[in-house]
Amino acid sequence: MDWKTLFLSPEGRIGRQAFWIGWLCLLGANVVANAVPVFGHVVALALIYPSVCIHSKRLHDMGQTGWWQLLPWVLGPVLVFGAVASVGISAVMTAFSGGEPSAALFATIGGLAMSIFIAFAIWLAFTLWVGCSSGQAGDNQYGPPPTDTAAVAL
Repeated sequence: MDWKTLFLSPEGRIGRQAFWIGWLCLLGANVVANAVPVFGHVVALALIYPSVCIHSKRLHDMGQTGWWQLLPWVLGPVLVFGAVASVGISAVMTAFSGGEPSAALFATIGGLAMSIFIAFAIWLAFTLWVGCSSGQAGDNQYGPPPTDTAAVAL
């Protein structure tokens, strides 16, 4: 498999080695991109599509649909948004009830930190599941198994 196919096509299957090489390349590109203030964030957004492609192909190799990657993309932000909303709701409820605002704020900030940790844990668990699980041995609905001994050809 060549680099263009690895990063720009969600079709087919890739093995664990090709997935981790692609994932590490995207991680490095994101780290460099986020060091540049505005342009880097645009590049980081553009790198979402190659990430979707390598995850889809790896899920295909496992016999799974690429739609499984919606789980961390949706669940993580929902948790964080819910925790952020609870900070505001807690402050409003404390103001109306005449309670101690600092204690309520401390509790909701703790909930926010826990939600961010859980969202990160979901991403980590998903990436490890996709990257470490064995692929199906034979052909499946997404094509034949990857046969290249080299992960990515130049």
